[in-house]
Amino acid sequence: MPRVDVQRSDRIRQVGVTLAEVFCVVGTLVGVGVLGTRVEESAGGALAADATLIAPAGPAFSIWTPIYLGLAAYTVWQWLPGQATDARHRAVGWLVAASMVLNAGWLLVTQQGWLWASVLVILALAATLGLLVSRLQQHPSYGTAETVIVDGTFGLYLGWVAVATCANITATLAESGVDPGSPTVEILAVVVLAVAAGLGVLFARRLGGRWAVAFAMAWGLGWIAVGRVADAPESLVVAAAAVVAAVVVLSAAAKAHARLSV
Repeated sequence: MPRVDVQRSDRIRQVGVTLAEVFCVVGTLVGVGVLGTRVEESAGGALAADATLIAPAGPAFSIWTPIYLGLAAYTVWQWLPGQATDARHRAVGWLVAASMVLNAGWLLVTQQGWLWASVLVILALAATLGLLVSRLQQHPSYGTAETVIVDGTFGLYLGWVAVATCANITATLAESGVDPGSPTVEILAVVVLAVAAGLGVLFARRLGGRWAVAFAMAWGLGWIAVGRVADAPESLVVAAAAVVAAVVVLSAAAKAHARLSV
């Protein structure tokens, strides 16, 4: 490809990421209630912290602060001299843009109460982030700032969305009238948490035991445990399962690091 065309392609990607970040900011303002209804109050409260056994307690969502700051930092970082032609940005730039558009899209569809649409969007977001972090694994970081801004941000993003996807699907099923009753509902919740733990093990093995991914998943699982002890619906069984799942995720990351250091 001629040099001019490559430069144009890089510039288009940088602009695309920037526009996606603007859209993401707008979607976030909608989701936090500045321009719309807060997520926990939208869709009839189906996504509130006390909606299902898999819903994380309210403080869990503070993880969005470092994620959103990281997305803004990445948007600026990719414009710095020399970054446009960097192999990592060329590999993940459009995936970054897609993740921000999907994030904002999820917030917008939940405003309308379209829960099944939100499931499709968050599944697409999870798949996009999985591919993104996989590509980061193929193109190793070259410095501390790069690691923090890029690997840290998208590791947290993937880990949190993995847990949020489980919660989103569970909330949608509950809102659709799926209610097997106790104790079956607790058993199913434990199964969902086992799936989340399995995802954490898979990520550890495939993505080199990235601590950001493991921490975000453990964070979400830990707050599910807190929610089941401190808030309705209460369930010591689900709380214990969430704690075990968090430990499994962190242990898998530690084991992956141990293998890499040998």
